[in-house]
Amino acid sequence: MLHYILQTIAFQLFFLLVFDLFLKRETFFNWNRFYLLFTPIASLILPVIKINSFKQLVPESYVIQLPEVILNPDANTLQTQLLPTVYLKNSTSFWSWETILYLGIVMAAIIFLIKISRLIKTIINGNKNKEHGLTLVTIKNSTAAFSFFNYVFLGDCIPKDTYATILSHESVHIKQKHSFDLLFFELLRILFWFNPLVYMYQNRMVTLHEYIADALVVKHQDKTTYYENLLSQVFEVNAISFINPFFKQSLIKKRIIMLTKSKSKQIHLLKYALLIPMVSSMLLYTSCNNDSAISETSIENNADRTDVLQNIEILKESIEAKGEVSKEEQEAIISILATSYSLSNPEQKKATSTESDLEGEIRNDVEVPYSVVEQPPVFPGCENLTSDEQRKCMATKISQFVGKNYNTNLATEIGATGRQRIIVMFKIDNQGNIIGAKARASEEPLAREAERVVNLLPKMIPGKQKGKDVTVAYSLPIVFQIAE
Repeated sequence: MLHYILQTIAFQLFFLLVFDLFLKRETFFNWNRFYLLFTPIASLILPVIKINSFKQLVPESYVIQLPEVILNPDANTLQTQLLPTVYLKNSTSFWSWETILYLGIVMAAIIFLIKISRLIKTIINGNKNKEHGLTLVTIKNSTAAFSFFNYVFLGDCIPKDTYATILSHESVHIKQKHSFDLLFFELLRILFWFNPLVYMYQNRMVTLHEYIADALVVKHQDKTTYYENLLSQVFEVNAISFINPFFKQSLIKKRIIMLTKSKSKQIHLLKYALLIPMVSSMLLYTSCNNDSAISETSIENNADRTDVLQNIEILKESIEAKGEVSKEEQEAIISILATSYSLSNPEQKKATSTESDLEGEIRNDVEVPYSVVEQPPVFPGCENLTSDEQRKCMATKISQFVGKNYNTNLATEIGATGRQRIIVMFKIDNQGNIIGAKARASEEPLAREAERVVNLLPKMIPGKQKGKDVTVAYSLPIVFQIAE
Protein backbone atom coordinates (compact mmCIF):
# COMPACT_ATOMS: atom_id res chain seq x y z
CA MET A 1 0.00 0.00 0.00
CA LEU A 2 2.83 2.39 0.86
CA HIS A 3 4.38 1.84 -2.56
CA TYR A 4 1.02 2.63 -4.21
CA ILE A 5 0.68 5.88 -2.21
CA LEU A 6 4.21 6.99 -3.15
CA GLN A 7 3.54 6.29 -6.83
CA THR A 8 0.28 8.26 -6.67
CA ILE A 9 1.99 11.27 -5.11
CA ALA A 10 4.83 11.14 -7.66
CA PHE A 11 2.39 11.08 -10.58
CA GLN A 12 0.33 13.96 -9.14
CA LEU A 13 3.48 16.04 -8.64
CA PHE A 14 4.49 15.48 -12.26
CA PHE A 15 1.01 16.39 -13.55
CA LEU A 16 0.93 19.57 -11.45
CA LEU A 17 4.37 20.66 -12.63
CA VAL A 18 3.25 20.30 -16.24
CA PHE A 19 0.08 22.30 -15.49
CA ASP A 20 1.97 25.14 -13.78
CA LEU A 21 4.68 25.33 -16.43
CA PHE A 22 2.64 24.98 -19.60
CA LEU A 23 -1.13 25.26 -19.09
CA LYS A 24 -2.34 27.49 -16.27
CA ARG A 25 -1.66 30.76 -18.16
CA GLU A 26 -3.69 29.69 -21.15
CA THR A 27 -7.29 30.88 -21.59
CA PHE A 28 -8.54 27.40 -22.48
CA PHE A 29 -10.40 27.24 -19.20
CA ASN A 30 -12.58 24.22 -19.95
CA TRP A 31 -9.55 22.24 -21.13
CA ASN A 32 -7.74 23.17 -17.93
CA ARG A 33 -10.76 22.09 -15.91
CA PHE A 34 -10.69 18.70 -17.64
CA TYR A 35 -6.96 18.41 -16.97
CA LEU A 36 -7.34 19.16 -13.25
CA LEU A 37 -10.12 16.59 -12.92
CA PHE A 38 -8.58 13.89 -15.09
CA THR A 39 -4.99 13.86 -13.80
CA PRO A 40 -5.69 13.16 -10.08
CA ILE A 41 -7.99 10.31 -11.13
CA ALA A 42 -5.32 9.02 -13.51
CA SER A 43 -2.70 9.15 -10.75
CA LEU A 44 -4.92 6.86 -8.64
CA ILE A 45 -5.58 4.37 -11.44
CA LEU A 46 -2.25 4.19 -13.29
CA PRO A 47 -0.27 2.44 -10.50
CA VAL A 48 -2.61 -0.59 -10.65
CA ILE A 49 -2.67 -0.92 -14.46
CA LYS A 50 -0.34 -3.53 -15.97
CA ILE A 51 -0.19 -3.77 -19.77
CA ASN A 52 1.64 -6.90 -20.90
CA SER A 53 2.56 -5.52 -24.32
CA PHE A 54 4.50 -2.69 -22.66
CA LYS A 55 6.76 -5.19 -20.93
CA GLN A 56 8.11 -6.32 -24.29
CA LEU A 57 9.30 -2.79 -25.04
CA VAL A 58 11.98 -3.11 -22.38
CA PRO A 59 14.66 -5.79 -23.01
CA GLU A 60 14.70 -8.42 -20.30
CA SER A 61 18.41 -7.89 -19.73
CA TYR A 62 17.68 -4.36 -18.53
CA VAL A 63 15.03 -5.37 -16.01
CA ILE A 64 16.29 -6.40 -12.58
CA GLN A 65 13.94 -9.00 -11.20
CA LEU A 66 14.37 -9.65 -7.50
CA PRO A 67 13.54 -13.10 -6.17
CA GLU A 68 10.18 -13.66 -4.51
CA VAL A 69 9.91 -14.32 -0.83
CA ILE A 70 8.36 -17.79 -0.58
CA LEU A 71 7.22 -18.65 2.91
CA ASN A 72 6.23 -22.24 2.13
CA PRO A 73 8.68 -23.59 -0.45
CA ASP A 74 7.62 -26.89 -1.94
CA ALA A 75 11.12 -28.25 -2.34
CA ASN A 76 11.76 -31.84 -3.35
CA THR A 77 14.77 -32.32 -1.11
CA LEU A 78 14.20 -30.01 1.80
CA GLN A 79 14.59 -31.57 5.19
CA THR A 80 12.97 -28.73 7.13
CA GLN A 81 9.44 -27.47 6.53
CA LEU A 82 9.25 -23.68 6.70
CA LEU A 83 6.03 -22.62 8.40
CA PRO A 84 4.37 -19.28 7.55
CA THR A 85 5.90 -16.33 9.35
CA VAL A 86 4.16 -15.38 12.59
CA TYR A 87 3.72 -11.61 12.80
CA LEU A 88 3.31 -10.45 16.38
CA LYS A 89 2.07 -7.10 17.60
CA ASN A 90 3.89 -5.50 20.48
CA SER A 91 1.19 -4.89 23.08
CA THR A 92 2.89 -1.63 24.12
CA SER A 93 2.90 -0.30 20.57
CA PHE A 94 -0.24 1.45 19.36
CA TRP A 95 1.06 3.94 16.85
CA SER A 96 1.91 2.75 13.36
CA TRP A 97 1.71 4.46 10.01
CA GLU A 98 -1.50 2.57 9.21
CA THR A 99 -3.09 3.70 12.48
CA ILE A 100 -2.09 7.32 11.86
CA LEU A 101 -3.42 7.08 8.29
CA TYR A 102 -6.85 5.87 9.37
CA LEU A 103 -7.06 8.32 12.28
CA GLY A 104 -6.27 11.13 9.86
CA ILE A 105 -9.05 9.98 7.53
CA VAL A 106 -11.51 9.96 10.42
CA MET A 107 -10.45 13.44 11.53
CA ALA A 108 -10.66 14.82 7.98
CA ALA A 109 -14.16 13.33 7.61
CA ILE A 110 -15.23 14.94 10.88
CA ILE A 111 -13.93 18.34 9.74
CA PHE A 112 -15.84 17.95 6.47
CA LEU A 113 -19.05 17.14 8.35
CA ILE A 114 -18.54 20.22 10.53
CA LYS A 115 -18.26 22.38 7.40
CA ILE A 116 -21.43 20.86 5.97
CA SER A 117 -23.27 21.45 9.25
CA ARG A 118 -22.18 25.10 9.24
CA LEU A 119 -23.49 25.50 5.71
CA ILE A 120 -26.81 23.85 6.59
CA LYS A 121 -27.11 26.10 9.64
CA THR A 122 -26.53 29.14 7.43
CA ILE A 123 -29.31 27.97 5.08
CA ILE A 124 -31.70 27.41 7.96
CA ASN A 125 -31.02 30.74 9.67
CA GLY A 126 -30.93 32.86 6.48
CA ASN A 127 -33.88 34.39 4.68
CA LYS A 128 -34.59 32.39 1.51
CA ASN A 129 -36.32 33.37 -1.71
CA LYS A 130 -36.37 32.12 -5.31
CA GLU A 131 -35.01 34.15 -8.22
CA HIS A 132 -34.31 32.93 -11.78
CA GLY A 133 -34.54 29.33 -10.64
CA LEU A 134 -31.96 29.85 -7.88
CA THR A 135 -32.40 29.77 -4.12
CA LEU A 136 -31.06 33.01 -2.66
CA VAL A 137 -30.05 32.88 1.01
CA THR A 138 -29.60 36.24 2.71
CA ILE A 139 -26.98 36.30 5.48
CA LYS A 140 -27.62 38.91 8.16
CA ASN A 141 -24.96 41.53 8.93
CA SER A 142 -22.54 40.15 6.35
CA THR A 143 -20.85 41.11 3.07
CA ALA A 144 -20.14 37.49 2.12
CA ALA A 145 -21.01 36.26 -1.35
CA PHE A 146 -20.64 32.63 -2.41
CA SER A 147 -22.52 29.72 -3.95
CA PHE A 148 -22.97 26.01 -3.32
CA PHE A 149 -24.92 23.88 -5.78
CA ASN A 150 -28.26 25.66 -6.34
CA TYR A 151 -27.85 28.02 -3.36
CA VAL A 152 -26.48 31.55 -3.66
CA PHE A 153 -25.48 33.12 -0.32
CA LEU A 154 -25.49 36.92 -0.26
CA GLY A 155 -24.83 39.19 2.69
CA ASP A 156 -27.41 41.90 3.39
CA CYS A 157 -24.59 44.50 3.51
CA ILE A 158 -23.60 44.03 -0.14
CA PRO A 159 -23.97 47.35 -2.06
CA LYS A 160 -26.93 47.45 -4.42
CA ASP A 161 -24.78 48.41 -7.44
CA THR A 162 -22.75 45.19 -7.18
CA TYR A 163 -25.66 42.89 -6.38
CA ALA A 164 -26.56 42.07 -10.00
CA THR A 165 -22.92 41.44 -10.95
CA ILE A 166 -22.37 39.07 -8.07
CA LEU A 167 -25.58 37.19 -8.81
CA SER A 168 -24.59 36.74 -12.48
CA HIS A 169 -21.15 35.52 -11.42
CA GLU A 170 -22.48 32.96 -8.95
CA SER A 171 -25.08 31.80 -11.46
CA VAL A 172 -22.24 30.71 -13.73
CA HIS A 173 -20.78 28.56 -10.94
CA ILE A 174 -24.16 26.89 -10.46
CA LYS A 175 -24.82 26.29 -14.16
CA GLN A 176 -21.29 24.90 -14.68
CA LYS A 177 -21.73 22.49 -11.71
CA HIS A 178 -18.54 23.73 -10.08
CA SER A 179 -19.61 22.43 -6.68
CA PHE A 180 -19.19 18.86 -7.93
CA ASP A 181 -15.55 19.59 -8.76
CA LEU A 182 -14.85 20.96 -5.31
CA LEU A 183 -16.63 18.11 -3.54
CA PHE A 184 -14.50 15.66 -5.54
CA PHE A 185 -11.38 17.28 -4.15
CA GLU A 186 -12.92 17.29 -0.67
CA LEU A 187 -13.22 13.50 -0.96
CA LEU A 188 -9.56 13.30 -2.00
CA ARG A 189 -8.65 15.52 0.96
CA ILE A 190 -10.36 13.07 3.29
CA LEU A 191 -8.73 9.94 1.83
CA PHE A 192 -5.33 11.54 1.22
CA TRP A 193 -5.27 14.13 3.99
CA PHE A 194 -1.48 13.78 4.27
CA ASN A 195 -0.88 14.66 0.61
CA PRO A 196 -0.32 18.42 0.10
CA LEU A 197 -0.73 18.01 -3.65
CA VAL A 198 -4.47 17.39 -3.22
CA TYR A 199 -4.83 20.79 -1.54
CA MET A 200 -2.82 22.37 -4.37
CA TYR A 201 -5.12 20.73 -6.92
CA GLN A 202 -8.19 22.14 -5.16
CA ASN A 203 -6.65 25.60 -4.94
CA ARG A 204 -5.96 25.64 -8.67
CA MET A 205 -9.49 24.45 -9.40
CA VAL A 206 -11.01 27.25 -7.28
CA THR A 207 -8.92 29.80 -9.20
CA LEU A 208 -9.96 28.27 -12.51
CA HIS A 209 -13.63 28.41 -11.54
CA GLU A 210 -13.29 32.16 -10.98
CA TYR A 211 -11.64 32.58 -14.39
CA ILE A 212 -14.50 30.71 -16.05
CA ALA A 213 -17.20 32.74 -14.28
CA ASP A 214 -15.43 36.05 -14.95
CA ALA A 215 -14.97 35.25 -18.64
CA LEU A 216 -18.65 34.46 -19.13
CA VAL A 217 -19.96 37.44 -17.12
CA VAL A 218 -17.86 40.08 -18.89
CA LYS A 219 -19.34 38.97 -22.23
CA HIS A 220 -22.54 40.71 -21.12
CA GLN A 221 -21.10 43.52 -18.97
CA ASP A 222 -18.62 46.32 -19.32
CA LYS A 223 -15.14 45.14 -18.28
CA THR A 224 -14.25 48.42 -16.60
CA THR A 225 -17.33 48.29 -14.38
CA TYR A 226 -16.56 44.70 -13.52
CA TYR A 227 -12.98 45.61 -12.51
CA GLU A 228 -14.30 48.36 -10.28
CA ASN A 229 -16.65 45.91 -8.58
CA LEU A 230 -13.72 43.61 -7.88
CA LEU A 231 -11.55 46.35 -6.43
CA SER A 232 -14.19 48.48 -4.71
CA GLN A 233 -14.21 46.66 -1.39
CA VAL A 234 -12.87 43.64 0.45
CA PHE A 235 -15.59 41.14 1.19
CA GLU A 236 -15.66 38.57 3.95
CA VAL A 237 -14.26 35.23 2.89
CA ASN A 238 -16.07 32.21 4.28
CA ALA A 239 -13.51 29.58 5.36
CA ILE A 240 -15.18 26.68 3.59
CA SER A 241 -13.08 25.03 0.91
CA PHE A 242 -15.89 23.64 -1.27
CA ILE A 243 -17.83 26.86 -1.95
CA ASN A 244 -17.30 29.44 -4.72
CA PRO A 245 -16.73 32.86 -3.10
CA PHE A 246 -17.20 35.92 -5.29
CA PHE A 247 -14.51 38.03 -3.65
CA LYS A 248 -11.33 36.47 -2.34
CA GLN A 249 -8.40 38.79 -1.77
CA SER A 250 -5.72 36.32 -2.92
CA LEU A 251 -7.52 35.78 -6.26
CA ILE A 252 -8.55 39.32 -7.23
CA LYS A 253 -5.20 40.23 -8.81
CA LYS A 254 -5.01 36.93 -10.72
CA ARG A 255 -8.59 37.31 -11.97
CA ILE A 256 -7.99 40.84 -13.28
CA ILE A 257 -4.76 39.73 -15.01
CA MET A 258 -6.56 36.85 -16.67
CA LEU A 259 -9.45 39.12 -17.73
CA THR A 260 -7.01 41.46 -19.46
CA LYS A 261 -5.08 38.63 -21.08
CA SER A 262 -5.48 38.06 -24.81
CA LYS A 263 -7.21 34.87 -25.84
CA SER A 264 -4.76 32.01 -26.34
CA LYS A 265 -4.02 30.94 -29.89
CA GLN A 266 -5.56 27.69 -31.02
CA ILE A 267 -2.13 26.25 -31.76
CA HIS A 268 -1.48 26.23 -28.02
CA LEU A 269 -4.09 23.49 -27.68
CA LEU A 270 -1.30 21.14 -28.74
CA LYS A 271 0.10 21.52 -25.23
CA TYR A 272 -2.64 19.24 -23.96
CA ALA A 273 -1.22 16.51 -26.17
CA LEU A 274 1.49 16.27 -23.51
CA LEU A 275 -0.97 14.03 -21.68
CA ILE A 276 -0.38 11.26 -24.22
CA PRO A 277 3.38 10.76 -23.66
CA MET A 278 3.00 11.41 -19.93
CA VAL A 279 0.34 8.75 -19.41
CA SER A 280 2.15 6.34 -21.74
CA SER A 281 5.40 6.75 -19.80
CA MET A 282 3.62 6.13 -16.51
CA LEU A 283 1.93 3.02 -17.90
CA LEU A 284 5.31 1.79 -19.14
CA TYR A 285 6.77 2.32 -15.68
CA THR A 286 3.95 0.59 -13.81
CA SER A 287 3.72 -2.29 -16.29
CA CYS A 288 7.45 -2.99 -16.17
CA ASN A 289 7.70 -2.59 -12.42
CA ASN A 290 9.67 -5.37 -10.78
CA ASP A 291 6.59 -6.82 -9.10
CA SER A 292 5.56 -8.08 -12.55
CA ALA A 293 7.41 -10.90 -14.29
CA ILE A 294 8.64 -10.61 -17.88
CA SER A 295 6.97 -13.82 -18.97
CA GLU A 296 5.33 -16.90 -17.54
CA THR A 297 8.48 -18.90 -18.21
CA SER A 298 10.71 -16.44 -16.40
CA ILE A 299 8.30 -16.41 -13.44
CA GLU A 300 8.39 -20.16 -13.15
CA ASN A 301 12.17 -20.36 -13.50
CA ASN A 302 12.71 -17.55 -11.03
CA ALA A 303 10.37 -19.15 -8.48
CA ASP A 304 12.28 -22.46 -8.86
CA ARG A 305 15.59 -20.73 -8.28
CA THR A 306 14.14 -18.93 -5.29
CA ASP A 307 13.07 -22.29 -3.88
CA VAL A 308 16.68 -23.45 -4.06
CA LEU A 309 17.96 -20.32 -2.33
CA GLN A 310 15.28 -20.63 0.33
CA ASN A 311 16.10 -24.30 0.84
CA ILE A 312 19.78 -23.52 1.33
CA GLU A 313 18.96 -20.80 3.86
CA ILE A 314 16.67 -23.08 5.87
CA LEU A 315 19.21 -25.93 5.78
CA LYS A 316 21.86 -23.48 6.98
CA GLU A 317 19.61 -22.46 9.91
CA SER A 318 19.11 -26.11 10.81
CA ILE A 319 22.83 -26.89 10.77
CA GLU A 320 23.75 -23.80 12.80
CA ALA A 321 21.05 -24.53 15.36
CA LYS A 322 22.36 -28.07 15.99
CA GLY A 323 26.06 -27.30 15.55
CA GLU A 324 26.65 -30.38 13.41
CA VAL A 325 25.81 -31.89 10.03
CA SER A 326 23.77 -35.10 10.07
CA LYS A 327 23.84 -37.77 7.38
CA GLU A 328 20.38 -36.70 6.21
CA GLU A 329 21.54 -33.07 5.91
CA GLN A 330 24.54 -34.17 3.84
CA GLU A 331 22.13 -35.94 1.51
CA ALA A 332 19.92 -32.85 1.42
CA ILE A 333 22.87 -30.66 0.40
CA ILE A 334 23.71 -33.03 -2.45
CA SER A 335 20.07 -33.07 -3.54
CA ILE A 336 19.81 -29.27 -3.49
CA LEU A 337 22.89 -29.01 -5.69
CA ALA A 338 21.33 -31.55 -8.04
CA THR A 339 18.13 -29.53 -8.13
CA SER A 340 20.12 -26.36 -8.87
CA TYR A 341 21.82 -28.17 -11.75
CA SER A 342 18.48 -29.34 -13.12
CA LEU A 343 17.22 -25.72 -13.30
CA SER A 344 20.02 -24.94 -15.72
CA ASN A 345 19.36 -28.22 -17.56
CA PRO A 346 15.56 -28.64 -17.73
CA GLU A 347 15.84 -31.98 -19.52
CA GLN A 348 17.55 -33.38 -16.44
CA LYS A 349 15.01 -32.02 -13.97
CA LYS A 350 12.61 -34.93 -14.09
CA ALA A 351 15.39 -37.47 -13.69
CA THR A 352 16.91 -35.56 -10.79
CA SER A 353 13.57 -35.46 -9.02
CA THR A 354 13.12 -39.18 -9.45
CA GLU A 355 16.61 -39.97 -8.20
CA SER A 356 15.98 -37.92 -5.05
CA ASP A 357 12.93 -39.92 -3.96
CA LEU A 358 13.22 -41.53 -0.53
CA GLU A 359 13.88 -45.22 -0.89
CA GLY A 360 14.70 -48.19 1.31
CA GLU A 361 13.49 -49.29 4.67
CA ILE A 362 12.15 -46.74 7.14
CA ARG A 363 13.33 -46.94 10.73
CA ASN A 364 11.29 -45.50 13.59
CA ASP A 365 14.08 -43.05 14.49
CA VAL A 366 14.63 -41.76 10.95
CA GLU A 367 14.09 -38.06 10.16
CA VAL A 368 12.10 -37.77 6.93
CA PRO A 369 12.06 -34.59 4.82
CA TYR A 370 8.66 -32.91 5.02
CA SER A 371 8.19 -32.67 1.26
CA VAL A 372 8.46 -36.43 0.75
CA VAL A 373 6.82 -37.69 3.93
CA GLU A 374 3.62 -39.55 3.05
CA GLN A 375 1.65 -38.27 6.05
CA PRO A 376 2.96 -35.09 7.76
CA PRO A 377 2.34 -34.54 11.48
CA VAL A 378 -1.15 -33.31 12.33
CA PHE A 379 -2.13 -30.70 14.93
CA PRO A 380 -4.78 -31.96 17.39
CA GLY A 381 -8.20 -31.06 16.04
CA CYS A 382 -7.17 -31.17 12.39
CA GLU A 383 -7.50 -34.96 11.99
CA ASN A 384 -10.78 -35.09 10.06
CA LEU A 385 -9.63 -32.88 7.18
CA THR A 386 -8.16 -33.65 3.78
CA SER A 387 -4.38 -33.81 3.39
CA ASP A 388 -4.06 -30.25 2.05
CA GLU A 389 -6.45 -28.90 4.67
CA GLN A 390 -4.47 -30.66 7.41
CA ARG A 391 -1.30 -28.88 6.30
CA LYS A 392 -3.02 -25.48 6.31
CA CYS A 393 -4.70 -26.22 9.63
CA MET A 394 -1.36 -27.22 11.15
CA ALA A 395 0.31 -23.97 10.05
CA THR A 396 -2.63 -21.85 11.22
CA LYS A 397 -2.87 -23.51 14.62
CA ILE A 398 0.85 -23.15 15.31
CA SER A 399 0.80 -19.48 14.27
CA GLN A 400 -2.20 -18.77 16.50
CA PHE A 401 -0.61 -20.61 19.42
CA VAL A 402 2.65 -18.69 19.17
CA GLY A 403 0.87 -15.38 18.69
CA LYS A 404 -1.18 -15.98 21.82
CA ASN A 405 1.62 -17.21 24.09
CA TYR A 406 4.68 -15.19 23.05
CA ASN A 407 5.46 -12.42 25.55
CA THR A 408 6.06 -9.40 23.30
CA ASN A 409 6.55 -7.15 26.35
CA LEU A 410 9.86 -8.92 26.87
CA ALA A 411 11.37 -6.91 24.01
CA THR A 412 10.49 -3.64 25.73
CA GLU A 413 11.86 -4.91 29.04
CA ILE A 414 15.28 -5.66 27.55
CA GLY A 415 15.37 -2.40 25.58
CA ALA A 416 15.13 -3.93 22.10
CA THR A 417 13.76 -1.68 19.34
CA GLY A 418 12.77 -1.87 15.70
CA ARG A 419 11.93 -4.97 13.68
CA GLN A 420 12.80 -8.24 15.37
CA ARG A 421 13.10 -11.55 13.49
CA ILE A 422 13.42 -14.90 15.24
CA ILE A 423 13.98 -18.29 13.61
CA VAL A 424 12.95 -21.39 15.58
CA MET A 425 14.02 -24.88 14.49
CA PHE A 426 12.23 -27.84 16.05
CA LYS A 427 11.15 -31.40 15.33
CA ILE A 428 8.05 -33.45 15.89
CA ASP A 429 9.32 -36.93 16.76
CA ASN A 430 7.74 -40.32 16.11
CA GLN A 431 5.77 -39.99 19.36
CA GLY A 432 4.33 -36.59 18.39
CA ASN A 433 6.45 -34.70 20.94
CA ILE A 434 8.20 -31.39 20.28
CA ILE A 435 11.96 -31.94 20.53
CA GLY A 436 15.19 -30.10 19.71
CA ALA A 437 13.78 -26.58 19.77
CA LYS A 438 16.56 -24.13 18.93
CA ALA A 439 16.04 -20.43 18.21
CA ARG A 440 18.16 -17.63 16.81
CA ALA A 441 17.56 -13.89 17.27
CA SER A 442 19.47 -10.64 17.61
CA GLU A 443 18.63 -10.67 21.33
CA GLU A 444 19.17 -13.85 23.33
CA PRO A 445 16.08 -13.40 25.60
CA LEU A 446 13.86 -13.25 22.52
CA ALA A 447 15.30 -16.52 21.25
CA ARG A 448 14.80 -18.21 24.63
CA GLU A 449 11.19 -16.99 24.76
CA ALA A 450 10.57 -18.46 21.31
CA GLU A 451 11.98 -21.82 22.44
CA ARG A 452 9.77 -21.72 25.55
CA VAL A 453 6.62 -21.10 23.50
CA VAL A 454 7.41 -23.79 20.93
CA ASN A 455 8.05 -26.34 23.67
CA LEU A 456 4.54 -25.57 24.98
CA LEU A 457 2.95 -26.80 21.75
CA PRO A 458 0.57 -29.73 22.36
CA LYS A 459 1.46 -33.29 21.47
CA MET A 460 0.93 -33.87 17.76
CA ILE A 461 -0.14 -36.86 15.72
CA PRO A 462 3.26 -37.99 14.33
CA GLY A 463 4.06 -38.16 10.65
CA LYS A 464 4.14 -41.49 8.82
CA GLN A 465 6.34 -42.93 6.10
CA LYS A 466 5.66 -46.40 4.68
CA GLY A 467 3.29 -47.05 7.57
CA LYS A 468 5.79 -46.18 10.33
CA ASP A 469 5.90 -43.14 12.61
CA VAL A 470 8.82 -40.85 11.76
CA THR A 471 10.39 -37.56 12.86
CA VAL A 472 9.79 -34.40 10.81
CA ALA A 473 11.64 -31.09 11.23
CA TYR A 474 10.14 -27.59 11.03
CA SER A 475 11.35 -24.00 10.83
CA LEU A 476 9.19 -21.21 12.25
CA PRO A 477 9.97 -17.50 11.56
CA ILE A 478 8.58 -15.00 14.09
CA VAL A 479 8.55 -11.28 13.25
CA PHE A 480 7.27 -8.30 15.21
CA GLN A 481 7.86 -4.56 15.32
CA ILE A 482 8.76 -2.88 18.56
CA ALA A 483 7.75 0.73 19.16
CA GLU A 484 10.68 3.15 19.17
